[in-house]
Amino acid sequence: MPAEAPAEAGGQAGGGRRRVAIDLAAGTAGGVCQLLVGHPFDTLKTKLQSQGAAAAAARFSGPGEALVRTVRDEGARGLYRGMGAPLATVALFNAVLFASRGAATAAALGHERRAGGGGKGGAGDGSGGDGAGDSPPPALSTRGQLFVALAASAAVSLVATPTELLKCRLQAQGDPRLAARRLSAGGASDATGKNVAVPLFRGPLDAARHVLARERGPVGLYKGLFATFARESLGNIAMFGAYDHTRRRLAARRGLSDPADLPAGDVLLAGGVGGIGFWLAAFPADLIKSKLQTQPFDRPLYRGFWGCGRTTVAQGGWRALWTGFTPALLRAAPANAVCFAGYEAARGRLAAAFG
Repeated sequence: MPAEAPAEAGGQAGGGRRRVAIDLAAGTAGGVCQLLVGHPFDTLKTKLQSQGAAAAAARFSGPGEALVRTVRDEGARGLYRGMGAPLATVALFNAVLFASRGAATAAALGHERRAGGGGKGGAGDGSGGDGAGDSPPPALSTRGQLFVALAASAAVSLVATPTELLKCRLQAQGDPRLAARRLSAGGASDATGKNVAVPLFRGPLDAARHVLARERGPVGLYKGLFATFARESLGNIAMFGAYDHTRRRLAARRGLSDPADLPAGDVLLAGGVGGIGFWLAAFPADLIKSKLQTQPFDRPLYRGFWGCGRTTVAQGGWRALWTGFTPALLRAAPANAVCFAGYEAARGRLAAAFG
């Protein structure tokens, strides 16, 4: 799962353990909503991206054919293939995301205060009377926000890379019986035409066992780590920036001082805009990641992130870096809308009950 689960200022570093726990639970709820709505689109995206990289992958002329054939041959459940890995790690993913954003935010604020760039006074921790607790915390500079985004993206990439690798292999393969049929019909060759031994997986645990046993142990689970970091950092910077900017504009239009008071429809709109921003910024890196993670281990087609990018462009032009973008774009608005809406709704209810 891309790092699209919302994390407003990493649980807001000075808010205390209860607030962090509320944000973590709400972020997990948002991540589950995002998976349920967005995974079918993600499956189509990965199927299109992995063509030519994964030897067992089917070939499609476009997203429409990918959708029709997947549903026809595998049923609707085929669109949810590979969802077990990200679903199982969504809580861990959010824990790392919130913790890393919180620590990075605190470090950046401390540095800016020491450098004279932070706000004056009590930083909104609620101490003192006469409305002092209502003063907002000092805002990070653009450089500070960039640091926080990069630090959080580096941390979550350690969780996301193994999850993405297992998910992408299962999505690219599709139904193992159909994949075996394609291979027996002469499809067991890579893009250079050489025969390759292609393992077929029954599920995420089977795929993980194969990687651990045959692909350099735990290190094999981190194939595509840099590509994942590139996707997470570029996408998160664009997504959270677009989400926050849209919320503030909508709040100003409605005459609200706090974007948290926006109605649900506006939150959905802002989340959708954030999701579109994510994929516009991150898609080429995501495509390279999918190719690296689904290529044969014993006979790789690409040498690292930049080598995969150069080969992809050399074979299909710059447009090849955007193969599968249509499902990603169609996924962006609804998946991120329900993600942010689920987060905000869960956070509000939990805060009312336990805050």
